[in-house]
Amino acid sequence: MNEHSTNTVIHTLLNRRSIRHFAPEPIDPDIVDLLERAAQQAASSQFLNDWSAIRITDDGLKRALADIGNQDYIAQAPLLYVFVVDEHRNLAIARHAADGGTTAAADSPTLNVSYRYIQGQNDATLALQSMETAANALGLGCVILGSVLNDANRLIDLLHLPELTYPVLALAIGKPAESPALKPRMPRRMQFFDNAYPGDDATILESVGEFDATLHHYYDLRHADRPVGPFSDQIAKASTDEGPLIRPVAPIAARQGFDLSR
Repeated sequence: MNEHSTNTVIHTLLNRRSIRHFAPEPIDPDIVDLLERAAQQAASSQFLNDWSAIRITDDGLKRALADIGNQDYIAQAPLLYVFVVDEHRNLAIARHAADGGTTAAADSPTLNVSYRYIQGQNDATLALQSMETAANALGLGCVILGSVLNDANRLIDLLHLPELTYPVLALAIGKPAESPALKPRMPRRMQFFDNAYPGDDATILESVGEFDATLHHYYDLRHADRPVGPFSDQIAKASTDEGPLIRPVAPIAARQGFDLSR
């Protein structure tokens, strides 16, 4: 065992797992405060702070999100956040500053371009990851929810998201009511490269069989009666999937005022 593996931060990161079933206990307000402060300490591109998080406390709204995600446990989460790209606040600040005579560029169309959209997504994801790590370190369980984007238009309407905002991910937090095994990760030689991406696909494929076998022996608590299928099969299916989860982003982003062509 590496001498650094006993470090509490490293231990938390290496033992991270998704928790989908929570004890029906509220989270102490002081803990909520700590989690939100941890999220705010995440890195932010150019310090634009171009993300926000909607704390979902209304039971009806939780059920609506569970319906969108097709995951009942979302409605049972004691603490639930939706993280969003937020250039709306920056536009409001710029307009306010312009009124005060400090800038002449309040309405120049730069907050809605693809670079800002991507950086806002990055910032929101980093903030969510910081919150999740903090929650795990405190003994809480979390699950990151991309499923709330199954119907992004409906989510935008439910949360009354204004122009220049866009939902990124949700995070459910609570006291764990399950203890799943750690899900295997692919061999690092398939994912970490020196100085450049491998020029020969054989280099990244040589360990696929090994990972297929490893993952096939993992049992997900959601399907405890059967092992998870080989990784290759999952990727092959996803590569041709044209089902309901494959939805275009650009039209919805355009509805929110972003121009992803720029």
